[in-house]
Amino acid sequence: MNEHTARSVVLVRAIELADQNKEVLSDDDRLYASRSARELAQWQASDNKAEVTADDFLQQRAEQILKRLAERTPAFATFAKQRTSWQALSLAGPIIALLLGAGLDRITDPHRVDLLSAPLLFIVTWNILVYLGLLVSLLKPAPLLAWPKRELLRKPRLPRNLPQPLSSSVLSFAAEWMQLSAKLNAARLSRTIHLSAAMFTLGALASLYARGVWSQYAAGWESTFLDAGQVHSLLSVLFAPAVAVFHLQDFSLAEVTALRFPQTNAADGGARWVHLYAATILLLVVLPRLLLAAVGNWRAARLAQHFPLDLDQPYFRQLSGSIGIAAGGTLHVLPYSFTVDEARHRGLTQVAVAMFGEQGHLMLRPSVAYGEEPQAVLGDTDLGVDTTAALFNLSATPEKENHGAFLDYLVAASARDIVVLLDESAFLARMGDHADARARLEERTALWQQFCAFHQAKASVVNLLKPHA
Repeated sequence: MNEHTARSVVLVRAIELADQNKEVLSDDDRLYASRSARELAQWQASDNKAEVTADDFLQQRAEQILKRLAERTPAFATFAKQRTSWQALSLAGPIIALLLGAGLDRITDPHRVDLLSAPLLFIVTWNILVYLGLLVSLLKPAPLLAWPKRELLRKPRLPRNLPQPLSSSVLSFAAEWMQLSAKLNAARLSRTIHLSAAMFTLGALASLYARGVWSQYAAGWESTFLDAGQVHSLLSVLFAPAVAVFHLQDFSLAEVTALRFPQTNAADGGARWVHLYAATILLLVVLPRLLLAAVGNWRAARLAQHFPLDLDQPYFRQLSGSIGIAAGGTLHVLPYSFTVDEARHRGLTQVAVAMFGEQGHLMLRPSVAYGEEPQAVLGDTDLGVDTTAALFNLSATPEKENHGAFLDYLVAASARDIVVLLDESAFLARMGDHADARARLEERTALWQQFCAFHQAKASVVNLLKPHA
């Protein structure tokens, strides 16, 4: 599944999960989309003489739903067609860097090759530090999303006149997509940064040589704190790779001493030092940066073509089951401050079957007590194989120190996305026939869904006493 298809599929999932009351997509809309997608996927598979895959079905279904929503809500059509600005950034970044590099000599002496040129030495030093930083990051990887979680949930620019379910689904999609596409965006950013660095340096070198065509460079150096011996040692280390690879003429201590400012033969040998600096920067900056840009481009292309979307999640398994390609699965339920009686246990079993088909199974762990440390209780629990669901009572008020800490532990410990089940049965029983029962239910549901989204988990409301209601 490529990036474009994955984006459509994730957007449709966000819409369906947010549209609990079927205000935007009715049951008929969803059923029609599934039937049409199944037929289109079967025709496509028949033409290719292959079997129907979940990727093909989900792609066709997402296209059907987005097309219908676009026809009904033009404002949503504009959002659905939006594309990222990575292509423009990938082109503009290197071009701007090339122009900036070409103007580098404007801030230096245009008639002298300074052996201790601050801009050129800074370019080399900075890039070496970057390589060291990349090496350290390989040994100790940093999280791709280093900014605070509130930035992930920052409200994007929404089109106007969207129905409330669409507005909330777009917000949920924006946060989820930022997380899902983090590796791809990091690869694209890496490619752009490294290519821009290489182009900046090439611009500086091109400007250096171009000015040398109609101007005569004088070579020299001056320093308050360094003597000729120290400068010779520094330049010997700096230019050693260029001298060895390109077999350029080496230099002696006497030659360096003679070039100290002021001196009378400053114009002699200017081209020699230009070549030394150019070859050094080519070896230490341009070639490594181009190589790193090529690696970033390869990673970005691979991730864009094969987007890492986990189709083992319950939502996708349930849809795949409708065309007979679901492989079943186990729903691993972890209740928090929630006692599951026999009736609700049967309800959870039906939820597992609804998620994974007839081959779906339920594994229910003992409830984690309120305020108990999740590490102490779940330290020996394997969260990397089965689909894990945290079970909360919708009647409870979500608390960051307790419910939030529980979710944070599950999200960090699990290799897959965490599902949150919010049982509304006790809340409905408590509200009874009150006139504002529906409004309070929607308010409490929105509070829990926002809370779970902040902790990077998807929340679904279920009634364990009436799971098919």
